[in-house]
Amino acid sequence: MNLSTLVKKDIYILVLMMFTVPLAGEIKSFPLNETFRMSFGAPTFFFFLLLLRKMPAFLPGFLTGTVVVKFRILLDFIMQENFDWVSSFQIHYSSFFFYFTYACLFYLAKINRFQDRPVIIGLMGFVIEILSDCMELAVQYFVLDTTIALSALNEIIVIAFSHSFIVLSFFNMMKLYEAQSRERQTRKQNEHMLMLISNLYEESIHLKKTLKDAENITKKTYDLYKSLDDLTNEQVGFPIEDIQRHVLNIAGEVHEIKKDNQRIFAGLSKLISDESFTDYMPIHELVNIIIRANGKYAHLLGKDIQFVWVIKGIHPNYHIYTILSIINNVVANAVEAIKETGSITIDIDKKQDSIEFRIGDNGPGVTSRYQELIFEPGFTSKYDDAGNPSTGIGLSYVKEMVEQLQGDVTFQDGPEGKGSIFKIRLLVDRLIEKG
Repeated sequence: MNLSTLVKKDIYILVLMMFTVPLAGEIKSFPLNETFRMSFGAPTFFFFLLLLRKMPAFLPGFLTGTVVVKFRILLDFIMQENFDWVSSFQIHYSSFFFYFTYACLFYLAKINRFQDRPVIIGLMGFVIEILSDCMELAVQYFVLDTTIALSALNEIIVIAFSHSFIVLSFFNMMKLYEAQSRERQTRKQNEHMLMLISNLYEESIHLKKTLKDAENITKKTYDLYKSLDDLTNEQVGFPIEDIQRHVLNIAGEVHEIKKDNQRIFAGLSKLISDESFTDYMPIHELVNIIIRANGKYAHLLGKDIQFVWVIKGIHPNYHIYTILSIINNVVANAVEAIKETGSITIDIDKKQDSIEFRIGDNGPGVTSRYQELIFEPGFTSKYDDAGNPSTGIGLSYVKEMVEQLQGDVTFQDGPEGKGSIFKIRLLVDRLIEKG
């Protein structure tokens, strides 16, 4: 949070303080005499001072003390038939010294240094309130000649202690709420980052395959170039040297593409490695990430989709990006398949040395003539509002990744021919951290 934001926040707190403290001060009692009041104004004032970050405490102390005195005089003016300005001022002006003294002591003690040590804050608030009460009493004694029994000071101590306890309770609740809010925000950011890295991981797999294909093309093109050495111009009827030169240029260009892709692949791999919080995570946390991400995706598409998931068996921590990139593709595919409303079920079961994912939806399903093609690269049955087809690489990627991990993926119609069910079986040994 930058400086200007903190200053603006302090101004808002100050304005709220100047409205709230005078009102809280009217919840009062008079334990010592008719002019000395004990109220909820003190703990409210203390609480607001703890919220300030950049503003020096003596400024809100001066302003709040002034507003409190004016507010109490105004109440007397409204409530009393025979109102006397001088008499009302003499009764209430000593309250100014309480708030101003409180704020100055708060500032001198630098209590905000102890934001993470609430017990110290409570003790210092207890002492400061007693000293501020003594200042108010001293002003009344010297100006109004009020008398105070020493035995009555016990009540000041008890009330100051209770005020500190109240403030400490509210302050700790506020800190707990802030910590929970930060935790929720951090979790959202981490989940977003994990999904981004998962997508990068998926793209790196595609890029790795492209590198291999480029290497094979380069080798085949160079082999073709060498095989042309055995031919003569008379055999082919045109200059063989031109063909060799073109073939060699093609091999060189493909090799350049491969080198560029290698640099991209290296950058992606480093990014994935550098941004990784941890490479392995419990299965229930992975499922939660998938469901939350696809819930947002469904909402973005204007669909009302319910997610149901069941996890059976005792699971080790699994490789995050492998699970996310495979399962998220299938779940996202189900989200896209459902028209407007529907449900998606995710059943996960560990069976000895393998883990089985069963992902079902109650969408329109896949017609029988397309079922043999759904894992083929480029095949799609989904089109956007403009009639443009989707890329058709999601399920083909899933099949390729699963097979690389020595697993298998199958498809079948849902119950009564409604919806689709994908079953993915993966070897646990390929998904866990090696000891």
